[in-house]
Amino acid sequence: MAIQIYKAAQGRYVRIGSALAAGCVDLTIAYYVWFLLQQHLPDVAYKTYLEYVIPGVLFVAIGVAVSLYLNKPVVVDFLVATESEMKKVSWPGRAELWGSTLVVIVTVVLLAAVISLCDLLFTHLFHWIGEW
Repeated sequence: MAIQIYKAAQGRYVRIGSALAAGCVDLTIAYYVWFLLQQHLPDVAYKTYLEYVIPGVLFVAIGVAVSLYLNKPVVVDFLVATESEMKKVSWPGRAELWGSTLVVIVTVVLLAAVISLCDLLFTHLFHWIGEW
C-alpha cells in the first residue's frame, strides 16, 4: 500500500510550516518524556534502554500520526484555502509596519503606567482605610 499525498502540488508552504511546527511540538513532548523517565525510573539494568526507546517510539508514533492527519482531505483543503487567502493579503510596507509597531508599544507602555498608578493609589487607599 503506497501512501499518496492528497493534492501534492497545492498548499506546499503551509504544509511544510505545519509539519515543522508539529515536529517541534513532537520533539518537545519526546524530550519531556525522556526527562521524566530519567528522573522517575528505578535503577535497573535496562534503565538507559527504556530512557531512549520510549521517547523514540513516542516521537515516531506522533510523527506518523501527524503526517497522516496532515494528509486528510479536509485538512489539506483547509490548508490549501489558507495559503491561497494569505496570497491575497495586502501586507504593509516597512514604514507602515514601523509606525504601527510604535503605536502598539507606546499604547502598552501608557496602559501599564495607568494600571500601575491605579494599583499604587488603591494600595495607599487600603492602607489608609486599614489604619483608620
